[in-house]
Amino acid sequence: MAAARRALCWVAVAAAAAAAALALDNGLARTPPMGWLHWERFLCGTDCAAEPRRCVSEQLFVEMADRMAAEGWRDAGYEFICIDDCWMAPTRDEQGRLQADPKRFPGGIRKLADYVHSKGLKLGIYSDVGSKTCAGFPGSYNHYDLDAQTFASWGVDLLKFDGCNSDSLEQLAEGYRLMSLALNKTGRSIVYSCEWPFYLRPLQQPNYTEIKQYCNHWRNFYDVYDSWSSIKSILDWTALHQDTIVKIAGPGGWNDPDMLVIGNFGLSWDQSVTQMAMWAIMAAPLFMSNDLRHISPEAKWLLQNKEVIAINQDPLGKQGYQLSKDKNFQLWERPLSGRAYAVAVLNQQEIGGPQKFTFSLTFLGNGLACNPACSIRQVLPASRDCGVYSWISSLSVEVNPTSTVLLKVLPL
Repeated sequence: MAAARRALCWVAVAAAAAAAALALDNGLARTPPMGWLHWERFLCGTDCAAEPRRCVSEQLFVEMADRMAAEGWRDAGYEFICIDDCWMAPTRDEQGRLQADPKRFPGGIRKLADYVHSKGLKLGIYSDVGSKTCAGFPGSYNHYDLDAQTFASWGVDLLKFDGCNSDSLEQLAEGYRLMSLALNKTGRSIVYSCEWPFYLRPLQQPNYTEIKQYCNHWRNFYDVYDSWSSIKSILDWTALHQDTIVKIAGPGGWNDPDMLVIGNFGLSWDQSVTQMAMWAIMAAPLFMSNDLRHISPEAKWLLQNKEVIAINQDPLGKQGYQLSKDKNFQLWERPLSGRAYAVAVLNQQEIGGPQKFTFSLTFLGNGLACNPACSIRQVLPASRDCGVYSWISSLSVEVNPTSTVLLKVLPL
């Protein structure tokens, strides 16, 4: 079975080059976008009087932009600072345009965008394909062109477009198409983040070829939570559906497993390593949702790790996949540029201590990754050189419960 799965994965990767030609032609997201998004950590906090530090407000985004510029986040590649749901006033203005809540965003979105741009960052914003957003604020249904023009006039650089409150699957799909076309008509470069396949899946198999023609990245599964069970469920879903989703990902269009929750409350150190490593393997957009005003040095080191980010941002743009599953261990690989590979060994056991996992290097790259020889470097949980190996060698790694060892294999 493992050999058959590897063969299927190789076919899927080979198909990716053909799929890439069908990507949304807006020249954006040639590598997975990186940034910060408020939702998981700050949710729909609107009571700035009672909770000023947790309120979804102009002040929150100004403070995060300051931290991103001053504390190495921007330089590490995190360039978008993104507003999620609950930024709007309850109604549109007299001209029918969306407007920010005047108390929480007193300067308006244009002023906030100018401030974010002054820090060398880009601004993302949120709307919904339906009549209302998921939190009940005005949606974009029947206003796609007007809303796209409004966002462009404000200087917005990314739109997260949710899928609540549509009357039918046809209306949902048409709305996603129309907003994509409307954004392109503005003439402004605006990354388009969709939730189209997630809202289709309960009733209809998504047409990923079509979705990639309209969207720069797209959500497939439930929202991430600040918990190990949530991370596990995302990884399990991805492995189960990899024959469908891996082949479509590539420059201009990416599968989005949702936000990085590293630096919050629910993940141990080992589980944080797993999320960072596996999001790199999956070529996932890297959008943190945490409080950059209060983040540990360890979480900052992990999120800003240059070697991991380089794997995530590899220009070949191929998504990784699960090669095998053996008891509590999973082996994943991702093809990289220069005939290199990233390899992840995930230990899902939640009891006991560290365990060793040994695998033959002939498993990797359909037998080509280490043929005739390769050098192997461990990237996570700590960086070290593992040495030079031949094609017929085996490699043993020790992995903590719920942790991942991330490796980079370079051909010689």
